[in-house]
Amino acid sequence: MARGYKPMNVEIELKMRLVDRAALEHRLRQRGASRRSSVLETNIYFDTQDLHLKAGDRGLRLRRTCCDDGSSQSWLTYKGPRAHGPFKSRQEEELRLDDADAAERMLRGLGYIAALTFEKKRDTWLLNDCLVELDELPLLGRFVEIEGPDEKAVAAVRSKLELDDEPVEPESYIGLLMNHLQEQGIAERVIVFDAAP
Repeated sequence: MARGYKPMNVEIELKMRLVDRAALEHRLRQRGASRRSSVLETNIYFDTQDLHLKAGDRGLRLRRTCCDDGSSQSWLTYKGPRAHGPFKSRQEEELRLDDADAAERMLRGLGYIAALTFEKKRDTWLLNDCLVELDELPLLGRFVEIEGPDEKAVAAVRSKLELDDEPVEPESYIGLLMNHLQEQGIAERVIVFDAAP
């Protein structure tokens, strides 16, 4: 989730499974990347009772982050349908929140339900014009996301980090988690590190 440089509020990124985190962090340092933050996120995806947003490949997310310096931030994000192609590209509109609890009450008051809640650990690095995010999720494991201003910049950072041979994961985290829960017959919809089923 990059801020401040996205042209016309379009998210452009590639996601891959992270096989060797230590090796990737070493390459990031070697190539001059700077580590920006380390956070624990709680992501709540809201939808209608009949999952109308998911059916239209759209998302409505309330994200709370706890930063490694003790601070916290909250964001409300709308994600539009994904464009076709090897890069994940979609409209993204985002609001920083002063009161995430009030925003959650408003969404519930409008009839939205929490379709899925999950935690994610994220370390963010900056390399060239791209954010390189090292993610870990309960049940799913580790991933790397590269997000930038355009496909050329994202591809260049992918090559610079020697990730060209790593297969791209086209599915979103919510999609991966929902599929995993369904395949495993898990009814729980709050997935956190300490209590992951």
